[in-house]
Amino acid sequence: MTLLIIITLTVAISLLSFVGIFLTKASMFSKRKFSHISVSFAAGVLIAAAFIQILPEAFHTTDDQDTLLFATLCGLVIGFLMERSLLWYHHHHENTHNLHPTALLVLFGDGVHNFIDGIAIAATTLINPALGLTTTIAIAAHEIPQEFADYMILRNKGMSKNKALFLNFISALTAVVGGILGYFLLQQVESMIPLALGVTAGLFIYIGAADLIPELHEESDKNNAIQQTVPLLLGILIIFLLSRFLSH
Repeated sequence: MTLLIIITLTVAISLLSFVGIFLTKASMFSKRKFSHISVSFAAGVLIAAAFIQILPEAFHTTDDQDTLLFATLCGLVIGFLMERSLLWYHHHHENTHNLHPTALLVLFGDGVHNFIDGIAIAATTLINPALGLTTTIAIAAHEIPQEFADYMILRNKGMSKNKALFLNFISALTAVVGGILGYFLLQQVESMIPLALGVTAGLFIYIGAADLIPELHEESDKNNAIQQTVPLLLGILIIFLLSRFLSH
């Protein structure tokens, strides 16, 4: 039953790769305003999920708190290394040349990212299906704007709509692979589950605090302060309410 839940959640995450084709039909999603709102909301959700649910649950699963905190630190470092190498390369490089290398880099980076997401969903679901659901929501909050950006990049690199959607979906399916592999590996070595939770929390904190929030600070217009702050707080509130609702 747990494996079925993991597969369902990771398939749901994979299907988010199709959001690009739908969002491009709504003019509001192409505006910078929506980008700020979605990024701010995702940052709030990711950081809140790490501190309100994942880390507290991890502390309840092990007495070795020093190792757990070290795993969280490792998650932060992994996030930094991934951003510097592949996973968020396309967020900082908008070069329109070298079609195929750039497109392949985007797809490969997202494939690795989604694979790690799948492992995170497996680790949290093995502890508590409700925690797995919260993790999936946190990942989805980040994935929707990211998948939209991926689709637009592939289209801008000359791909047809169908090819961009298909290849983006294939790279998203690595979440299912990561979920299934994580389920069997973590079942065999249960002592690794708290460490996996710590790494997941560290990754969420890094993505939210070091990748997304600095992006918001690039906009200095004071009129955007409310548009950025309210979604951030809303994301935190949603995770807080979910943690209270799902824990009962």
